[in-house]
Amino acid sequence: MDDFPRIVSPDDHVLEPRDLWTSRLPGKYREAGPRVVREKGHVSLTDGVFDYAKTDDGDPVDVWHYEDIKVPAMLTGSAVGYELDEMETRVVTFEDMRPGCYEPNARLADMDVAGIEASLCFPNMFARFAGQRFVFGQDKDLSLLCVKAYNDFMLNQWCAGSNGRLIPLGILPLWDGELCAAEIREQADKGIHAMCFTEIPSYLGLPSIHTDHWDPMLQACEETGTVLMMHIGSGSKLPVTSADAPAAVANALPSVNSAMSLVDWLFSGSLIRFPSLRMGFAECQIGWIPYFLERADEVWEHNRGWNEVWGKIPDPPSTYFPGRIYCSFFSDNFGLRHLDEIGVDNVMFETDYPHSDSNWPNSQEVARQQVTAAGLDAGTIQKVVRDNARHLLGL
Repeated sequence: MDDFPRIVSPDDHVLEPRDLWTSRLPGKYREAGPRVVREKGHVSLTDGVFDYAKTDDGDPVDVWHYEDIKVPAMLTGSAVGYELDEMETRVVTFEDMRPGCYEPNARLADMDVAGIEASLCFPNMFARFAGQRFVFGQDKDLSLLCVKAYNDFMLNQWCAGSNGRLIPLGILPLWDGELCAAEIREQADKGIHAMCFTEIPSYLGLPSIHTDHWDPMLQACEETGTVLMMHIGSGSKLPVTSADAPAAVANALPSVNSAMSLVDWLFSGSLIRFPSLRMGFAECQIGWIPYFLERADEVWEHNRGWNEVWGKIPDPPSTYFPGRIYCSFFSDNFGLRHLDEIGVDNVMFETDYPHSDSNWPNSQEVARQQVTAAGLDAGTIQKVVRDNARHLLGL
């Protein structure tokens, strides 16, 4: 589509290659650290959670083993190339996946197919979307080594040689705010200026952003120009209404977590204490944003006698949103029709390769259909599809 902007996607994923940690961890940790084992098994849905079981009569599956944790590779995390009706919740091997899931040159070729100029890739189903897998590691020395190994892979293997088209996104030792600050500074010196963070830290048993626990990390972000990126599900908990609700319920509701996270940040005071801090919400969609900004302002004003933030938040909360908090979508016609109420500079189109929601290989066409239906002018389209992400990520 020569007449349409090439996409800069702020939300895709890299499926961690088999040797990511075994090739980087010290020898004494390789039996406890993340490694892939081929076996047979299947998954089942119990109380809204997928459970894996190793069985002799199961399907072949590549399983990540880490300490006493086992995480199977699943089709939903590597779904590109499959038809919609084939996207079942079943286990897979690396051979079942499109090479672009984990091989950088193959990814660049797939990006060319879909008109994607550049891509920021979050971790996938093993490390989790904020690298929070390592928060629960028993050996925290090993956990820290795993974080550093991932960041080395991201910068020196996944992004190296891509001529800037694959944008480095690191993970943090989330169990320790001071360690997060140190990792941000170390990786910024090497060239990583975007880091994953969890949308709701308390879901992971971590201090909330209403404490000063994260201030060293936020200070390091300001000093280094590092952007915090928060993906839906990065708190390891998706909204679900009941244990017997079908998976479709949780799949339709992840933006609820993003709304809670946005309001959390607006009332935390962090955007005031750290006036250069910027962040991005990934895969959150955008149609819900105007209401929650309006509601936050109403609570700030109308309930000022008891809302506990009047002295801490000097201006209406919505005033800290423009230019500070960016949100991405892959399908949100309603949000695009109300873009003026969200802010044309705060919205980014994403492709979500290689997940089941991905619009690959038709990413440019999907974007074109949505922005055309919303009646956006050429300048606004350029911002939404390409320039806003470039501005956020300092490209």
